Amino acid sequence: MQGNYSTVSEFILIGFSNFPQQLLPTFFLLYLLMYLFTLLGNLLIMGTIWREHSLHTPMYLFLCALSISEILFTVAVTPRMLADMLSTHRSITFVACASQMFFSFTFGFTHSFLLMIMGYDRYVAICHPLRYNVLMSTRDCARLVSWCWAGGSAMGMMLTLIVFHLTFCGSKEIHHFVCHVLSLLKLACGKETASVTMGVILVCVTALMGCLFFIVLSYVFIVAAILRIPSTEGRHKTFSTCVSHLTIVVVHYGFASIIYLKPKGPHSMDSNTLLATTYTVFTPFLSPIIFSLRNKELKNAIQRSFRRTFHPLSS
Repeated sequence: MQGNYSTVSEFILIGFSNFPQQLLPTFFLLYLLMYLFTLLGNLLIMGTIWREHSLHTPMYLFLCALSISEILFTVAVTPRMLADMLSTHRSITFVACASQMFFSFTFGFTHSFLLMIMGYDRYVAICHPLRYNVLMSTRDCARLVSWCWAGGSAMGMMLTLIVFHLTFCGSKEIHHFVCHVLSLLKLACGKETASVTMGVILVCVTALMGCLFFIVLSYVFIVAAILRIPSTEGRHKTFSTCVSHLTIVVVHYGFASIIYLKPKGPHSMDSNTLLATTYTVFTPFLSPIIFSLRNKELKNAIQRSFRRTFHPLSS
């Protein structure tokens, strides 16, 4: 028995509603431009990889899958946030909230799993170059990507079902611009709530820290292998193939740490809302910039594509 609770059928996303109204158009325009750039940047990377046969390698297959997960995560979160900025009706149905949580979990975990196998790809390429074509064949790469998507979907489904199995009562206000799991769990009632909250946190932390552990382990072996290269030029050239991936990992986990590991204190709801956008909007925005600028091979391929498109005679 849960008790005589008045259950809710919809929630209200507080989001940016407490911000001064005159600031909302500025925030809307800023986040809209970042959203569009995220979509266009990732589509540009995918299109370039598709057109350039020299990029049909495991590393760029994984990058293509990463761009897809970035696009889908952004589409699951940002349009609703932008719509609510210009609306006075910020309610979201129970089913829509569950769907948004499922997709954000799925694409978020898939993104982390893909970063992990990209680290493994760099490890094999640098530490076992003679066996690279055997260990990272097209079939094996496709299998790894499939496992990432299957794992992300399984995690998303499991966590969403666990959370929405609870009873929600009392307040309907979610102090976030999306159906964020921790904000939503504060609205749940019943004796199971505390144990479910701890379980959700444990599953998320274990999965994400597990991915980070394997990435760090890969780079320990990579650095050890690079240090054995006699020439400075050879070390620099080898490490340059890892820079874009390593930068994305630092940004991905760095912003997540800022949000979820910040010390408890008198933070306002407004500052927490702005802080949350660094992970949901700003991190996906940075990804195509980092890969386009820090990956020399991809940057050159993008430039060739532009020359062929806009100056076909000169190319």
